[in-house]
Amino acid sequence: MALAEQELIEIEQVLTGPNASGAAFAELRKRFPGLALTRCDASDVTEQPFRSYPAFDLHLLDASDHCAQVTADPARATGLILAKRSQS
Repeated sequence: MALAEQELIEIEQVLTGPNASGAAFAELRKRFPGLALTRCDASDVTEQPFRSYPAFDLHLLDASDHCAQVTADPARATGLILAKRSQS
């Protein structure tokens, strides 16, 4: 499943919304049932994020080949990694 520009806009709206830190994962799961979603702490991911938001770093996951890997290409994305940023 490739991510279209409209889907990226919708994901950004969820991740920048007023309840982003508490409800983003559940909301994205509801809106995008075909995407694999993973959440973790931002310190658990060493790759550069696709995009960064106040509460999360967003990484795109490509699991189309034998091994899953982080990708910067929305056309190859089969999932998302929501890496929770620590609030200072």
